[in-house]
Parts: sequence; C-alpha cells; structure tokens
Amino acid sequence: MFDNLPRGTIPIEDIEMGMTRSLQKQITDRDIELFAEVSTDRNPVHLDDDYAQETIFEGRIAHGMLTAGLISAVIGEQLPGHGTVYMGQTLKFLAPVRPGDVVHAEVRVVEIDVAKRRVTLDCHCSVDGRKVLVGEARVLAPSRKFD
Repeated sequence: MFDNLPRGTIPIEDIEMGMTRSLQKQITDRDIELFAEVSTDRNPVHLDDDYAQETIFEGRIAHGMLTAGLISAVIGEQLPGHGTVYMGQTLKFLAPVRPGDVVHAEVRVVEIDVAKRRVTLDCHCSVDGRKVLVGEARVLAPSRKFD
C-alpha cells in the first residue's frame, strides 16, 4: 500500500523524532503582488515604496502570512507531505522579510502520537541565518493504513 502514497509523503508509521525538512525561496515583487491579490490585503507597506519608506520598516516588506505560507509548503509537500491535514499553527513574527530576501523555511518533528496520527512540528523561517518567524504546527499525518 505504501507505493500508492504520493511522492514526498512520509506516513505516520515512518515519521521519527527530530526529522527535519526545509525549502528556500527568494521573495519577489511578483510574489507580494500575487499574495495581495489573492488575500485582498493591499496594505501599502507591502505595495507602495513611498508609503513604506515612511514606516518603521523604512521600505516595503512581504506579508507575514506569505512567509508563513512557506512553512505550509514544507508541511504539505515534504513532512509529512501530501494528505496532511493542518490542525493548528502558532506564529511569532520576529523581523520583516523584504523583496529579494531568500527565506529558508524549516520544520522539525518534536512530538508524535502514532495512534491518533498527530504530529507536532517546530517551525521557523530565516533570512541570512537570522530567524524572522518561529512557531509550532499540529497536523494529522497520512497513514499507510487506509480507513
């Protein structure tokens, strides 16, 4: 049955404490524009250079939830992967992400409940080795045993 699971999926039976997965993505102006369009969050701190220059950030920044979305990508594509269901996520934003920044998003398994198929993941995003986002996700992992 394991062969029927999508590529990139790690079933609950194979998840181990400390297991990590990550991705890197450069945040572009187009990413920010698309996120603004999809989310309808058109705060000028994300879209207007002149406006953003006058804020505490002294320039445009990416939406925090765009950065957080990279955590979702690691969880949904790698650990546990396809078939994973989000149950909850905490987030703390530590620093802004700017257009052109390369974000490294990483998740690490910190708790496993095989019987309930629940996994808790420590999550963070960093830019140039500096954490910009930290949090914890709770997910329902896919299983080899289909109900």
